[in-house]
Order: sequence, then structure tokens, then C-alpha cells
Amino acid sequence: MITITLVQGDITRQSVDAIVNAANSSLLGGGGVDGAIHRRGGPAILEECRALRASHYGKGLPTGQAVATTAGELDARWVIHTVGPVFAASEDRSDLLASCYREALRVADELGASSVAFPAVSTGVYRWPMRDAARIAVETVRSTDTAVEEVRFVLFDEQAYALFAAQLR
Repeated sequence: MITITLVQGDITRQSVDAIVNAANSSLLGGGGVDGAIHRRGGPAILEECRALRASHYGKGLPTGQAVATTAGELDARWVIHTVGPVFAASEDRSDLLASCYREALRVADELGASSVAFPAVSTGVYRWPMRDAARIAVETVRSTDTAVEEVRFVLFDEQAYALFAAQLR
């Protein structure tokens, strides 16, 4: 059975098998979690992302999908990059957000990862409301058949932590 834990802090400081990156489709770095992972992980992550763009993902990683690279200098073996959807009040895109978590866990299983740290995907510049994102994340992780033993949601601030904690109860 999977254990879900919450941490308020910096995802780049987590000691886990895999850290999930809330990437943009280019896989070439960006702001927020994506930028922090690339900065702290060093150039090896970007090199592997460039190789992915040159081979399988010439048009970028599709929304809701996931792919792994080295973790470079992070205290993890892998970074699993997933592209969350941009929130749109006029269109229900929650299936794409759930897919980010399912696909990241699928990739983690393929890698043999037993511990995975997730950020709150799509809640930064993609503007997904935190309460709804927490619900989708927790429900999806709980309902996904995976060999991963620990999922750690690493949340940047008190409000995000409180909303995820409420979903876990």
C-alpha cells in the first residue's frame, strides 16, 4: 500500500528515487519548479532533455504525459518531467491534470522507483486552483495501481500544505 506524505519546502532538496518536474512542453527549463530543478540539478538534466527533443519529442512533451531523465546533482536518481494543463474555467481539463500524476507513477514503476516527490502540478503559472489541484492529485495517487511505496507531495507554502492536508483526511 502506498504511503502519502506531505512536506512544506523545496522539492529540489528531497532525497527520493524520483522528483517530478512540473515542466513546460519544451523540456528545456522554465520558471517555478521547472527552473529550480534545472538550476539545482545542473546541466546533465538539460542535456538529456535536449536529446529527448532531438529524438522522440521533437514537438515537445504533450500535456498529461511524462518522461524521465537523470537527476543530475539532485539527491535523487531521476527527474520525471510532466506537462500539466493550463487551467481554463470554460473547459474541464481535470483529466489531463490527473494524467500527469498517473503517467509520472507509470514512469516511476518502469524505472523501479519506490519513492517519488511531486509538486502541485499546474498550480503556478498555469493557474490551476490549489484546492481543486489537491483533490485531483490525492484522488489520482490513491486510485493508481503502482509499485511506488511513498509519494511525497512537496508544497511550497502553508496554504498549499493545508489544502493538501485537508484532502488527505
